[in-house]
Amino acid sequence: MLLRFFTIYLLLASQLVHSDDINNSKDNENTIIVVGDSLSAAYGIALEKGWVNLLRFRLQDFDSNTKWNVINASISGDTTAGGLERLTKLINDHQPVLCIIALGANDGLRGQSLSLMHNNLERMVNECSLIGTSLLIGMMLPPNYGEKYTRAFHQVYTNVAQQNNIIYVPFMLQGIALQDEFFQADRLHPTAEAQPIILENIWAKLREILINIKNH
Repeated sequence: MLLRFFTIYLLLASQLVHSDDINNSKDNENTIIVVGDSLSAAYGIALEKGWVNLLRFRLQDFDSNTKWNVINASISGDTTAGGLERLTKLINDHQPVLCIIALGANDGLRGQSLSLMHNNLERMVNECSLIGTSLLIGMMLPPNYGEKYTRAFHQVYTNVAQQNNIIYVPFMLQGIALQDEFFQADRLHPTAEAQPIILENIWAKLREILINIKNH
């Protein structure tokens, strides 16, 4: 199982693949943008089965009186540097009230500087704060990367969230990371059946933010 856990983090190694978002709405009111990698881009499954699209239905149930516009700007293979580079245009185009930032796994996989990863995430959070707020989605690395690096990697998310006073989800794949039945045949990407669990891992913290948005 550790080998399969390790291969999850090969998500991004080859090429960048854009999520072909099924939402083409131009309405900027109450917009949420998701900036992530293949874990958020519904890689290998139908787009409507991905957790981001499931979020659209959850938002309808949460508040049927509010029109929520969810933009999936996730790219398979993306890093925090790539997300930062794309963010300004995304914000200018969509004027989001919330940015969901689900990046960093590729940084860790490639053994990149954790200081640089921290700075990239912090700059993304700061840029989003100029127009709305952020939800940071954390990831974890397998033990193959060494205890020191893996612990420091996960701590980046905690530090960015605490230092910038934002809410974060500690681990996106909580409850499924070591369960083979929740991964596709490539042993890399979560199945459609895993997507509701991923959404549940995110929802409790996301709901807290949405309540705050509605009350302001």
